[in-house]
Amino acid sequence: MTSSPTSLVDRAGLDRSRLAKIIARGLDGADDGELFLEYRQAEMLVFDNGRLKQATYDTSQGFGLRAVKDEAVGYAHASDVSEAAIARAADAVRAVKGGYSGRYAGPPARTNVKLYGEESSLASPAFAAKARLLEAIDAYARAKDPRVRQVAVSLGATWQEVEIVRGDGETYRDMRPLVRVNVSVVVGDGDRQETGSAGYGGREGYERFLAADRWRNAVDDAVRQGLINLEAVPAPAGEMDVVLGPGWPGVMLHEAVGHGLEGDFNRKKTSAFAELMGQRVAAKGVTVVDDGTMARRRGSLSIDDEGTPTNRSVLIEDGILVGYMQDRQNARLMGMRPTGNGRRESFAHVPMPRMTNTYMLAGDRDPDEIIAAVKNGIYAVHFGGGQVDITSGKYVFECTEAYRIENGRRGAPIKGAMLIGNGPTDLHRVSMVGNDLKLDDGIGTCGKNGQGVPVGVGQPTLRIDRITVGGTG
Repeated sequence: MTSSPTSLVDRAGLDRSRLAKIIARGLDGADDGELFLEYRQAEMLVFDNGRLKQATYDTSQGFGLRAVKDEAVGYAHASDVSEAAIARAADAVRAVKGGYSGRYAGPPARTNVKLYGEESSLASPAFAAKARLLEAIDAYARAKDPRVRQVAVSLGATWQEVEIVRGDGETYRDMRPLVRVNVSVVVGDGDRQETGSAGYGGREGYERFLAADRWRNAVDDAVRQGLINLEAVPAPAGEMDVVLGPGWPGVMLHEAVGHGLEGDFNRKKTSAFAELMGQRVAAKGVTVVDDGTMARRRGSLSIDDEGTPTNRSVLIEDGILVGYMQDRQNARLMGMRPTGNGRRESFAHVPMPRMTNTYMLAGDRDPDEIIAAVKNGIYAVHFGGGQVDITSGKYVFECTEAYRIENGRRGAPIKGAMLIGNGPTDLHRVSMVGNDLKLDDGIGTCGKNGQGVPVGVGQPTLRIDRITVGGTG
């Protein structure tokens, strides 16, 4: 289960000179486009209800050929990486050309940055050792507290190689490891049952993720969360101040604000942030960045799926909108530069502007000071599911761990709290920014137009004034 460092073109037995002619024919008259080659290994082990319930290993490969012509895109893909299949794809993408004749864009800039190594690490440790580890995690969780009734543990990893061949002959390659561990528990007391979950992951081999301190911390956190929820009282309802904890609560920023800063939504003027470049869109002290360059982080890549090096892009600076996240097509149509955010789920999907690791920078307030400043509100530590309307910015998020704040003190845990608001509006209501920036533990997956890609989120402790809380109390 190791991968050769040789290129995907060579391993497929393709003749580079003939391949270049095929690609040139398919992209003739196009503004941009590329052949995207992918090879992927993936495995998943699930230990549930005291036994190994699932163990899968899969390899896949394929290509996607894209021709970009103004706002139109021709795309063809197949799992058959052969000259004949690529030639058929070239004929298919040419069909969208019509009478259009563009000027093929220059290639992405080169980078010497290689965040990840050449060799796949899925083979070590061996399968039997991974299975024994899941059994040990299960046993540790059940021994934590007699109220633990159910434990589920999953371990998943992928190894992805990509090669991008452009119509001008330029070639770009990247290697991408990815590991994720997740623990969920059901705890009970009499007839009442609650759940808790924790996970962690990132872009590297298995070694650090399988260390005892890492999985024990995850188990401890999942059990702690479940037991806290056993004690939770019904959440209050109404408009109140909300303090968001550091780290994973940044998923609300990702959904309610981040998507609205992607180039395609702004080019089409369907984002609440469209045509606001250079204007104040948030309170002073609010700075939001998207950074795909941080080694080991779940959303980080050496290059995006068009070959553009990833960047640290400032989106909102001290409350002022200063940037969008761009792929090549939308950047060209908007007269901007690509930012390394052209991403796709696999060879079967077209790239589009997507986030990498999106987070808010730290401020200067102590987290305890922020809570002490709230007379009546809630402290939201962990989120579950949510829904966002990109056009209006309206959102709804479920709190899976939250507490009352009364007279500046954190009170009882609450259950059933829903945060209801508007991302662009609530950015102006950020009144205190903590000094405790934290990134999430490497568990995020972002969905857009039917595609899912790994992402990271993060933020410091934040106070947001006057958010509607939907509760059950």
